[in-house]
Formats: sequence, C-alpha cells, structure tokens
Amino acid sequence: MPYFICPRCKERTVDIDAQEGFSRQAPACRHCGFGFLFELLDDYYPAPDTGMVVTDQDRRVLAIGRGMFELTGFPEADLMGRDVVEALQLSDAKPVDLAREWGVRRLGERLTIRTRGGHQKAVVADVFPAYDEDGGLLVALTPLRGIQEAQAAG
Repeated sequence: MPYFICPRCKERTVDIDAQEGFSRQAPACRHCGFGFLFELLDDYYPAPDTGMVVTDQDRRVLAIGRGMFELTGFPEADLMGRDVVEALQLSDAKPVDLAREWGVRRLGERLTIRTRGGHQKAVVADVFPAYDEDGGLLVALTPLRGIQEAQAAG
C-alpha cells in the first residue's frame, strides 16, 4: 500500500490507487488543501521543525512546505523555479543527484545550507525520488540540534 505525505503541512496518509475518488487526478491533501501529495515507499515521520521542498526532474523548486521559511528565511517566491542545490547552496549535491539519477532514497545526509541572511546552517537531509511520470524529488531538511550541532561544527 503506497504511503503519501503532503509537502506543505507534512500530514501523512495511505491511498490504495493514488487517485482522487473515481477521477484520474492525483490525490490532494485533505488536511490543508494543497494540490498534490508526494508518494513514498515507506512511511516517513518528519520532525516538527523539518522543512520540505518539492522539485521537478531538473531540480527546480515547485513548492515549499511549512518549516522551510523558518529554516532558511526564503519565502516561496524567492525559491520557485530555481535549482534547489544552488538556491539553498547545499554543501554537497551528491544526495540530490543520486536520488534523481538512480531513484533511491538518501536518508540522514549531513549537509549545510546558506540561509537568506547568509549564515551557514547544519541540517540533516532526507531526499526522496518521485515514483510518478513527472519525476522530481522531495527534499526534507531538518536543523541539527544540541550535541549533534556541536559535533558537526567541531
């Protein structure tokens, strides 16, 4: 049974046929009304402060979810249509590229991003490939906290 997550509100759900009712449309979020859900192979539990970004197959940002502005300082309009690796200045593009090219999940990748204010911020990235014909990615970024943050800096 396929699992789905809303990139906007992070609400998780399951759906048997990945369609809305009797139509051929992809399911929308019943919690926040966002236009589509992202399909996952396994259930995923994002942290409360995780921010999510959805890209197309060329890594261009299609949508950002709650938590991304708080994490990066970028409003959605500043990221839309831009390459996610360049826009967030990810310290390593390899997790994004591997997920995109090979269709594999990359979980627990320790990276840094550059915020809108110009600060480097340590994050844990979980990157999921899209399993529909549109391709694309779901990139979930969670800030490092406490001991992990101190170890990453040292």
